Amino acid sequence: MYLATAIRVDDRQFSSLNDTLNDCARILDAPEIPELYVIQGPYANAFTIGMDRPFIVLTSGLLDLMNEQELRFVVGHELGHALSGHAVYRTMLLHLMRLAGNLGWMPIGGWALRAVVAALMEWQRKSELSGDRAGMLCGQDVDTAIRVEMKLAGGSRLDEMDTQRFLAQAAEYERTGDMRDGVLKLLNLELQSHPFSVLRAAELSKWIDRGEYGAILGGNYPQREDDAQSDLGSDFRSAARSYKDNFDSSTDPLISALRNFGSTLDGVVNVVGQGVTDVASDVRRRFSEWRNNSDDEPRDGDA
Repeated sequence: MYLATAIRVDDRQFSSLNDTLNDCARILDAPEIPELYVIQGPYANAFTIGMDRPFIVLTSGLLDLMNEQELRFVVGHELGHALSGHAVYRTMLLHLMRLAGNLGWMPIGGWALRAVVAALMEWQRKSELSGDRAGMLCGQDVDTAIRVEMKLAGGSRLDEMDTQRFLAQAAEYERTGDMRDGVLKLLNLELQSHPFSVLRAAELSKWIDRGEYGAILGGNYPQREDDAQSDLGSDFRSAARSYKDNFDSSTDPLISALRNFGSTLDGVVNVVGQGVTDVASDVRRRFSEWRNNSDDEPRDGDA
C-alpha cells in the first residue's frame, strides 16, 4: 500500500533522511536496512510494521516538527523496533485490537480479556521505551532525545519550554492527587499504545542515570546471538511483571492504599503473562494460516 500512497526514501528522495537511516543502521549493526517511507499527514507520527520484512513510516507532520538531529533519534527509535522483532507482533497486535470486540473464539471471559489486552498494551508501551534507547544510541545526545519528547508533548515552541520543569512533571504526575485521580490515571493509560511523552523522557533519564547507556557505549551489551535465546513469552511475562514492579515502587495515592491491604499480584502476574503468551501464539498461528490460505488461492490468470 505504501508504494502507492507514500514516498519511498532513497538516495534521490529525501536523501538526507536516507543518509540518517544508513548511519543509524551502521551504529546499531543492523544486518538489513528496512525500507523507509514518508507519508502525508498533519500529525507527528512514526511507526514500524510488517510481517516478513518490517518497514518504517514517518509522517510529513513529523518531518516538519523535528530538526535533523531529532529525526536521527526518531529513525533510530524505529530501527530499534525493527531490529528487536517488534514489528511482527505490533502488526499482529494491531489486528488483535481491531478485532477485540469479536474474539468469541477465545476461551476467556470479559475481565480476563481486559487483563490480557492491558498486558498486551503494557508490552507495547515497554517496546516504545526500548525504541527510545535505540534512538538515544543513534543520536548520542541527551538534550536532543528530551527535545523530541518535549515536541511530541507540546509542539515546536521550545523557547517556551524548560527541560527540568518538563522532567519534573513526571514525578508530580505520579505522586499527586487522591485515590480517584489514581483510578483515572490507570484508565487513561490502560489502552494507550505509547507511554505519555513526559513519562518517556523520565524513563530515558533514569536509564542514563543508572549507567546502562554509558555501559553500552563502553562496549558492554548483549550480543545478537544471545538475543536468539529470548522468546515472545518471556517478553510478555516481563511486561506483565512490570505491573508488580510499578506497583511496589509507585507513590501514587491509590496504589499506596492498595499496597496497605496486601496483594496477590505475583500470582496474577504469572497468569496474565502466560495468558498473553497463549493468546499471542494463537493469534500468530491463525494469522499465519490465513496468510498461507490466501497464498494458495488461485489468482486471476492462474492455470
